[in-house]
Amino acid sequence: MSITTTASAKRWILGDKFEQRMPHHDGIKALWDTKWKFPCTKSVYPFHDGKFEDFEPVFEHLISNNINDGYGDAYTEAFFPMAESLTRQGDEAASANDLTRASELYLRAACLYRISRFPYITSFPEVSSATKWKAWQAQKDVYMKAASKWPAPVREVMIPHTSREGADRGTIPVYVRLPEKGAQDGGKFPVVLLITGLDGYRPDNTQRSDEFIARGWACVIAEIPGTADCPADPSDPNSPDRLWTSVLDWMGNQGTFDMKRVMVWGLSCGGYYAVRIAHTHKESLKGAVAQGAATHLFFGRDWMEKADGHEYPFSLWPAMAMKHGYATAEEFIAGAQKKFSLLETGIMEKPSTRLLLINGTEDGLMPVEDSMLLFEYGTPKEARFFSNALHMGYPMANSSVYPWMESVMAS
Repeated sequence: MSITTTASAKRWILGDKFEQRMPHHDGIKALWDTKWKFPCTKSVYPFHDGKFEDFEPVFEHLISNNINDGYGDAYTEAFFPMAESLTRQGDEAASANDLTRASELYLRAACLYRISRFPYITSFPEVSSATKWKAWQAQKDVYMKAASKWPAPVREVMIPHTSREGADRGTIPVYVRLPEKGAQDGGKFPVVLLITGLDGYRPDNTQRSDEFIARGWACVIAEIPGTADCPADPSDPNSPDRLWTSVLDWMGNQGTFDMKRVMVWGLSCGGYYAVRIAHTHKESLKGAVAQGAATHLFFGRDWMEKADGHEYPFSLWPAMAMKHGYATAEEFIAGAQKKFSLLETGIMEKPSTRLLLINGTEDGLMPVEDSMLLFEYGTPKEARFFSNALHMGYPMANSSVYPWMESVMAS
């Protein structure tokens, strides 16, 4: 998919790295050797539930067969045999009542399925890959084999989309997790609405939900428009507002959640929605964290023509186009800023709830300037930007996010 590019006169905080194309875009071997191999050995994002021994033979197969297209079925199918083997081993451990071992094996299988469905899936059928959709369904199935049996289990809940309009569908699938210990303040839990990103979905947040549970907070995990199971119309810039209205209305009707202590945390592409909901649903929220957020400049040609060669593991353009309901990348780059920018649409001008902006100064996916822009509009914001850090400010970001969330929840 080609893009007509123009020379950019704009200088970014990213500096000369803005013009650079990262080496992992040279093929699957380069991706493994320069970007994913080391995180896999340490079981850190996006491999936090996986093991190196699971992934190494899969990537050896991909490399030896010269399978370089992450959007293609051959890439996805390469992960299935190992994932299926781990699932069977998990079933055997569960049958032997070794639930700890079973959970580990199931999560390892789920992690394989997660990487296999990169870079993008959506339930809107006109742009779905049947093979990647199979991986997504398998990931959810094996993840819930583990997560539904934990002492503080994960439950899948189908929320009626009572505010739906137009092409929105009628059901919002979410994951809900409650702490083991008794609820606070009359039997209700403080709660975090965790908003996922372009490729990290509901089953990819075990560590974060563990952190919430340890603090006595419930969590509701939901996907963003145009990704995974989200029913919101990806081409309608107002569909997320309807989506969150339905989710918050449902939460308020459960009698489980302390609706005076509702916090949002949006991850990567979800950061855009965290910024948006902080303004559109200000009165319903205690606070919001927008991590790695796009707001305005991201959607412009100046930025997008180079972002395709930065941190994202594969080409970014096709996934972003499909996620926003465009047929081609060129259509997305030509039209998205006017339609989705929070500046162009006036969202930034509105008052917001307390809003923490987190990112790395060398984010090559969503420019840190998009977070800084928010300080020029609306109510005062808070921020922590990490020098020399990439997208989302990892690995340092959580050291600022959790203390801030604790302070806001306690206020």
